[in-house]
Amino acid sequence: MASFVDRVTLHASAGSGGDGCVSVHREKFKPLGGPDGGNGGRGGDIVLVVDSGTTTLLDFHHSPHRRATNGKLGYGDYCNGAEGKDLVMPVPNGTVVKDADGNVLADLIGEGLRFIAAQGGKGGLGNAGLASSKRRAPGFALKGEAGEERTLTLELKSVADIGLIGFPSAGKSSLIAAISSAKPKIADYPFTTLVPNLGVVQAGDTRFTVADVPGLIPGASEGKGLGLEFLRHVERCAALVHVLDCGTLESDRDPVRDFDIIEEELSYYGGLSERPRIIALNKVDLPDGKAMADMVQPILEARGYTVFQISAASHIGLTELNYAMARIIQEQRKIEATKVKSRIILRPVAVNDSGFTVTANEDGTFTVLGEKPVRWVKQTDFGNAEAIGYLADRLAMLGVERELFKKGAKAKSEVQIGEGEMAVIFDWEPTIEAGAELLAGIRGQDRRLESPWAGDYIEDPVDQLNDDEISMQWEYNIEDPKDPRIEGEK
Repeated sequence: MASFVDRVTLHASAGSGGDGCVSVHREKFKPLGGPDGGNGGRGGDIVLVVDSGTTTLLDFHHSPHRRATNGKLGYGDYCNGAEGKDLVMPVPNGTVVKDADGNVLADLIGEGLRFIAAQGGKGGLGNAGLASSKRRAPGFALKGEAGEERTLTLELKSVADIGLIGFPSAGKSSLIAAISSAKPKIADYPFTTLVPNLGVVQAGDTRFTVADVPGLIPGASEGKGLGLEFLRHVERCAALVHVLDCGTLESDRDPVRDFDIIEEELSYYGGLSERPRIIALNKVDLPDGKAMADMVQPILEARGYTVFQISAASHIGLTELNYAMARIIQEQRKIEATKVKSRIILRPVAVNDSGFTVTANEDGTFTVLGEKPVRWVKQTDFGNAEAIGYLADRLAMLGVERELFKKGAKAKSEVQIGEGEMAVIFDWEPTIEAGAELLAGIRGQDRRLESPWAGDYIEDPVDQLNDDEISMQWEYNIEDPKDPRIEGEK
């Protein structure tokens, strides 16, 4: 069974918001005391938080589907529904979050850093929250928004100052065990190290971390062996230490050739060419190992590298190696301290940004997209005619109706709001005007959908029609005594 996982796919589903409540306050001698429906509760978020006690993504490997709780429905007497509980999940330091397209959403470095992987839906307003001076007793409420659903990839990149790289059985695990308190598995066969190991090293006043990366072989950058799976763990290292086996019994290997092969694989992987290198010639406690180290050290120093002869088994040369690594870390930290810290850039929406787009399709239909229209559609209860009228008024006030006119839409034109399965398609009626839902009628009904004069209601004809149109309008009204817009007798 796997004990270390550094790459997983997370299916995060945030909680949905609760629906608003439709309620009318009633008490003795006050049967209709006004709307008192509460709002629905917010859905819970999916939150990732950096925890130093977590070192692997194993929990997500076993349970990749995570879901937060939904918000509760609103109640009467102005009682709001309970909010959904956030699902907070710990991740290791150095976790990178990517979306389904591979775009980096967050690089989580630092204890306690939080990232909302999926946002919970907002709760719907109750009819008390929808009441206004013109709409005193709404017979509808808004539905809660659905929680966000996302498929994310979590990758762990070890946060270490120094990365130990080299062939299998070169002595990397023995070295990290000798210079730190780490207790990696050590044995004399290829790929003993199956997971990266971290150790803390103290050299004078400098403390730094060292990562033992699983052994690389030729072709590792193309997926051979274990190298490709763990090369990401050296990306954050300030310096790399080549651990070269000077006591190998394989006749076709020598330290210089091993060094060239590993460097070639690092160049194929990319992004590591500028990192400082230190070379550690290991196993000099063996007679053949000492002779080999004396022979190859001048060759490697001639290339400009700093070379140390060490023995992880007998601790030869480890103090010098530790202080050399500490000097590189000190220089790197001074450079990092002078760099300008990254800033969060806020880009406000332009003042003239309508927040939606209207597209005229080739087949004569029209598509409306935008955060507000799509969200309003999701909040609407299409089983309530008054709620549909409220949606129409909101779209008209936003300017959707004017934009449809500009695009050439006519009465009965097919209009689609949104995309995919959640889209709403309807035949557009251009005569609906904002505020028409205030016509007197049965609670929960919209007179615009029932009256034979649907869409013809004009609150102030003088402001909206010229003299000829006003004359024609009132002549039509006088001829029909049943017109509800005429008060009194004919």
